[in-house]
Amino acid sequence: MEERSGRELESLLHGMDGKSYGAYKAVRGEWNLPDLHLLVDHVQGDPFAAPSRVRVILDTEVARFPEELFQTDARATGTACHLARRFADVAESPAGGRRKGSGRSGEISIEAPGQEVIPNTAVQLHPDGRVEARFRVGLPARGRRILGSACARLLLETVPELVRRSLCYDALDPDELRLHAETAEDAHWLRDKLREQRLVAFVANGSILPRRSGTDERPLAGDAVVPFRSPAGLRFEFELPNAGAVAGMGIPEGVTLIVGGGYHGKSTLLRSLERGVYGHRPGDGRERVVSDPDAVKIRAEDGRSVSSVDISGFIGELPGRLSTVDFSTPDASGSTSQAAAIVEAMEAGARLLLVDEDTAATNFMIRDRRMQALVPGDREPIIPFVDRVRELYEAHGISSILVIGGSGDYLDVADTVIAMTDFSPSLVTESAREVARQHPTDRRREVPGPLSKPAPRRPVAASLDPSRGRRKVDVRSRGTKEIRFGTEEIDLAAVEQVVSAAQVRALSEAILLARRKLGGTSPTLSELLDRVMAELHSDGLDVLGHGHDGDLALFRRHELAQAINRIRSLRCHTSGESAR
Repeated sequence: MEERSGRELESLLHGMDGKSYGAYKAVRGEWNLPDLHLLVDHVQGDPFAAPSRVRVILDTEVARFPEELFQTDARATGTACHLARRFADVAESPAGGRRKGSGRSGEISIEAPGQEVIPNTAVQLHPDGRVEARFRVGLPARGRRILGSACARLLLETVPELVRRSLCYDALDPDELRLHAETAEDAHWLRDKLREQRLVAFVANGSILPRRSGTDERPLAGDAVVPFRSPAGLRFEFELPNAGAVAGMGIPEGVTLIVGGGYHGKSTLLRSLERGVYGHRPGDGRERVVSDPDAVKIRAEDGRSVSSVDISGFIGELPGRLSTVDFSTPDASGSTSQAAAIVEAMEAGARLLLVDEDTAATNFMIRDRRMQALVPGDREPIIPFVDRVRELYEAHGISSILVIGGSGDYLDVADTVIAMTDFSPSLVTESAREVARQHPTDRRREVPGPLSKPAPRRPVAASLDPSRGRRKVDVRSRGTKEIRFGTEEIDLAAVEQVVSAAQVRALSEAILLARRKLGGTSPTLSELLDRVMAELHSDGLDVLGHGHDGDLALFRRHELAQAINRIRSLRCHTSGESAR
């Protein structure tokens, strides 16, 4: 692409004054401005459409970021997330420029990360020290007539000033930058140390776990907030690369229960562990709350579709002699959906399951002694999770952390029991065992046979159809809860470890990439996940979408598996036959 000068861009824009909006397409391309390269990748069709996609690249000698801020991937991600938030703050401030004209004229926006620190395409620090930002700009117009002079000021004055104030090291607080880089690196290091210590999670002392609301992930503030403090029996200490010694609660492998009264912090702790697969920005309160990177939240999900999943280890033969070895349904119940979610997580490589009693199917979690007496086992196809949870760990190496408030039968199978009282944890494992000894339930374990490893499933390429009408590919994301994939609506409302709209956009494009990788071969779903994630890690998020999108964020293989498994048209083979 030919690079032209800023003077040429200025002359071009002034000459467009009053022309129809379509003339703006001449702006597309690369422009060499003082201290930055401006690239217009896509020009919007009219002032009311989504703003134009724009990139800026700052050379190393202009950005001037010290190498310590990007010398590791974790540091570069922490720094880049901070820069994207800074860019968004400056763009939204009165000094960042005001919208002028019709529709979205003059708008400047970037996909700023939330509380989580996740690799994304909004701002990137390249290994050679260059800085690249990708954002949207509404090219000005009155009605559908170009405001060329206003656009010249926007692109040649407002954007460079915004870039200078948010993406150049000399204009930023060096201590704050270093804190973001080091915090991200410390969390990454700490998460890597979990398996070495045979832990599945760690919560540092002083962490602030409660959030402001169900829709506001910022930390709750005020005198009533209780900083986290580890019970002595679970206290671990690590020497972080940057912050030094940190102590807190380590949750060991195996079966862990979180118990306590209502509103005492059980679900709050579990939710923090659920988000602990990601890093968090300084000041979030969960900067040193980390979980095994292969932790998966499991819940019941009435009405979801299931395709060829062997749930027979949890649900036996259904009425009408319906086998559950190769189970498919467009409308799963709470118990069958939860069973399918566990088997799908096993298939994707989960090492830790997170379950909250509040969002689980009661009849799947437990069948007490009285119900066993009333309804004989030969009339109940459900094998309760309480009878499989130890086997998951002992035979398959999959730990579980469960919030339990009403089912004391789980005390018989727990390795560790943590009680939450007024948001403070205490270790009550021995007390729980004594309670179990003094109050036996006489409940019988209901297991017909060992829990087998899931049979490999091979997705059928034709069942992942992105076409809609005359469009060969029609894929769109909607917030954090939904993907439209061709004629399908993929509901992600129950995929609770998706934390941003940018992740959902990336997932929608990753399903397309997965479909392409099915062509000519018949990989298992696990192999397909391997191929997609390997390409993302080797070539970056630019393998998705248009190639220079600024609104994508990295996801894990588990979120990709969950998205694919929720495509209602999905068909899978469970034998070695071709899946094409």
